[in-house]
Amino acid sequence: MNTPTPLANLITLGTRDLPRMREFYRTLGWPQIMDDGEFVAFELRGIVLALFPLAKLARDGNTDPDPGTGGIRFTIGVMVDSADEVDRLTEQMRAAGARVTKEPIDAEFFTGRSAYLCDPEGNYFEIAWADAPDNAVVIATRRAAGA
Repeated sequence: MNTPTPLANLITLGTRDLPRMREFYRTLGWPQIMDDGEFVAFELRGIVLALFPLAKLARDGNTDPDPGTGGIRFTIGVMVDSADEVDRLTEQMRAAGARVTKEPIDAEFFTGRSAYLCDPEGNYFEIAWADAPDNAVVIATRRAAGA
C-alpha cells in the first residue's frame, strides 16, 4: 500500500502569556496570518508557528499542562541560507527578548554554524546553517520548504 507521508508543518506552542508571546514574534517581523485573540499564527518558510493559551491546549489534548521545570526538551530548527544569517537572526531575536544560550559558533556536530536561544517562555530554537548541500536533513528541510 502506497500512502503519502503526513504533512507536519504546524507547530503550536502552548503559552502562559499570549499577549507577551504575540508581541515577541511580531517584533521579529515574522508574517502574522491570524489573530483571533486566543490563537495567533505566523507563516514562515516551510511551517506555520502558532500560539495558543497553554490551559486551552492541555484541555484540547485531554491532558494536564507541563509544569515547566525548565531546560531543553526540543528545539525548533531554523535553517538559514548563510553563516552570516545565523549571526543576524540571533541578534534580531536577542533584541526582541530571546535569551541566547549558545552564541553563534562553528557547529560542533556538522560543518556549518549554529546558535541556540529560547523565547520568553523557554521554547528553544536552533538557528543553523549547514555547509553540506548533500546532507539528507538539509535536502529534506529545503524540499519541505519548497526550495
